Amino acid sequence: MAQAYPLAWPIGIPRTDAGRRGASQFKTVLDPALKNVSNSLRRFGEATGKTVSNIVISTNYTLGDRSPRDPGVAVWFLWDGSERCIAVDRYPKIEHNLQAIHHVLEARIVEARHGGLQIVRQTFTGFVALPSPEMFGDKTPGQLLGLDVPGRIYTRDEIVAAHRELAKTAHPDRAGEGGDMAVLNAARDAMLKGLPG
Repeated sequence: MAQAYPLAWPIGIPRTDAGRRGASQFKTVLDPALKNVSNSLRRFGEATGKTVSNIVISTNYTLGDRSPRDPGVAVWFLWDGSERCIAVDRYPKIEHNLQAIHHVLEARIVEARHGGLQIVRQTFTGFVALPSPEMFGDKTPGQLLGLDVPGRIYTRDEIVAAHRELAKTAHPDRAGEGGDMAVLNAARDAMLKGLPG
């Protein structure tokens, strides 16, 4: 899982340029915004019948710097067998980005109530998290997949086969951890993107 500090922003989610961050209409302060996100995550799990666990709210907030230059917030959690991340940095205050995440979750709760789990799964696919770069640790994607012969370019079929083999034990359905599966998926995707042509 991602760390709470410093901010662990998910791979593949573009950042908002500091000059493009606009003021929000939110009036909330930090503690109520945190509580809103926590309550929304709990209610989202209840509405979908799927447990939300391993919650990490990642920011650059510290007691010494309550208004960091980068106010982005990434909320990481496990849901429905996969690690998810909702990340917002469009507002200049951490509490306003948290409040935005709260509203995103509330929208998913409405979908669950009126459209059912399948609708939520469809709309929630964009939140399947590629891990932050820190989650690879000191290994390369190839090392994570056991494809690490120096100078060798692996084929698409080799990458997919290595991923499939490791997924047999890492997948949550096979007693693995959702975070482990997310890292394997990210390693596979990174290797596939690196293929020529």
